[in-house]
Amino acid sequence: MVGRFWLGVMLIFRILILATVGGDVFEDEQEEFVCNTRQPGCKQVCYDRAFPISHYRFLVFHVVVLSAPAVLFVIYSMHQTAKMARTGKGGSQCGAGPQPTQRRRHIRAVYVANVITRILAEVGFLLGQWQLYGFEVETTYVCQRAPCPHRVDCFVSRPTEKTIFIHFYFVVGMASAGLSLVELAHLLYKGQCQRRESASPSNPAGATAAATEQQDNWSNQAQEQAQCFLPPESRSTQGSPCSSAPEHYKAAAPFQPKEPIPRSKASPSMSRDDLTI
Repeated sequence: MVGRFWLGVMLIFRILILATVGGDVFEDEQEEFVCNTRQPGCKQVCYDRAFPISHYRFLVFHVVVLSAPAVLFVIYSMHQTAKMARTGKGGSQCGAGPQPTQRRRHIRAVYVANVITRILAEVGFLLGQWQLYGFEVETTYVCQRAPCPHRVDCFVSRPTEKTIFIHFYFVVGMASAGLSLVELAHLLYKGQCQRRESASPSNPAGATAAATEQQDNWSNQAQEQAQCFLPPESRSTQGSPCSSAPEHYKAAAPFQPKEPIPRSKASPSMSRDDLTI
């Protein structure tokens, strides 16, 4: 449930806002960056010093890095779900592949790794934004860098609007990181409770079910490995469950009464050999 809130924040307050408003806010940041000198190259080096990375490109790269783990997790979960569906339909593969329960555990582990990666990326980009731009875009930037002949004053276009936009994105990043931390804590607590219930001696039903499930997994894996050593003809004849049973265990043919022997209309005495003349 927390992951859905994070996805809503990502789609509405980041991707949608950046696509509709971000381009208009930062599209003229280099053209309208004016310095009080005509020295060739001074404006370019001062802009590079003031903004090492464009705000807009930095935010777009931030969104791409945050979306990559989620997209990879969706692809992985769809792949594992398709494998579980094929296994449920009876399609056997040679070799001992992971069972559906193990696949679900793998999906859960990959999702936890996705959340951890998301938190690290979020915190890293927030620190990068603070180091590169701070929390405010100044109206005037004083530059002293070659080939500028002296200290020059450079002016930034729409500094108040850009400051508000940076504050908004920083608050959204903090909220997104908080949601990810809450989701990670929930996942870890839920997994710990499930392991405790399955391993608790006061819950014999759960322990018995887990042991039975593990035994079934081992039996299925052994059966798949045994089928790999059979010739193709033998694999095709194993459709019926009693085809490989011993002879004395096979069901006997149903009893069918014999047809009566037709008797002649002559008397019984005429058919005896000792009365023949």
